[in-house]
Amino acid sequence: MTEVGQGQPGRSEASPASSASPEQAGGAAAPAEVPAADPFGPLLAPLTLRTAGERIAERFVTAIALGEFVPGQALPSERELAAMLEVSRTTVREALQRLHAAGYVTTRRGRGGGTFVQTGVGPQSDDMIRRTLLPAWEELSEILDFRQLIEQQIARTAAERRDAHDIEVIRAAVAAYEHAPDREASRLADGAMHTAISQAAHNTRLSSLSLRIRREVSFGFDAEPYSPEVRRRAMHQHPELAEAIIAGDPETAARVAAQHFSLTEDLLRELHARIRLRTEGEIHARSHD
Repeated sequence: MTEVGQGQPGRSEASPASSASPEQAGGAAAPAEVPAADPFGPLLAPLTLRTAGERIAERFVTAIALGEFVPGQALPSERELAAMLEVSRTTVREALQRLHAAGYVTTRRGRGGGTFVQTGVGPQSDDMIRRTLLPAWEELSEILDFRQLIEQQIARTAAERRDAHDIEVIRAAVAAYEHAPDREASRLADGAMHTAISQAAHNTRLSSLSLRIRREVSFGFDAEPYSPEVRRRAMHQHPELAEAIIAGDPETAARVAAQHFSLTEDLLRELHARIRLRTEGEIHARSHD
């Protein structure tokens, strides 16, 4: 597009008449020119596109708000995060730099070092969560519903097909969760238990589907939402689910699985409702300014 004043047709650089002063032309002073109104307004103003690193940073903040990562917890390495999120290490590095600048994470050097979660709250937390959660909510709700159906079927099938080895692995995973000393150990033990149950169904497609859904509902981080209340409830539900499968009781296993996987759904719905209410409140406040 040709810029105005850059040799555009119909606009001479300076004709003799236009270069003469009003006094030289013998006429009255010309009125000041009024800038032409923008025919497009703000609707077609240039958009600021978010980078992949910025979007990943927003997903991190959402995951922290859900307790997928908690203050003091070490994040996986850049290489692990890149593989987990299916993005480049450059994108992960940019996301971590943004989180570091905003105070969400801190870096420790030397032995035992790494990147650690520093806080769950920071500048523009609500905006970052809103941009992650609200546009995807309809799809996420469908995934949560799908997960309930699939996990009930996995638990039911595992109760029908488990063998002696499956029973041993499931019991070990339940014990590991019970004695987990921190959030990361809880995450690993929880994943191990649900993997053991899905493998007890002896159908690789069911196992793969369970892992894929887990990754989807955790925004790619492969971790269930977490809080002290969630852990307290899981401490009761894990043994109950395991014992139903070990006892070969498909209906009880399916019922307990439905209750257990509602923990993640409840936390997601609570966060969504909180962010939506804040958004509506901000819109209402601006409308009265």
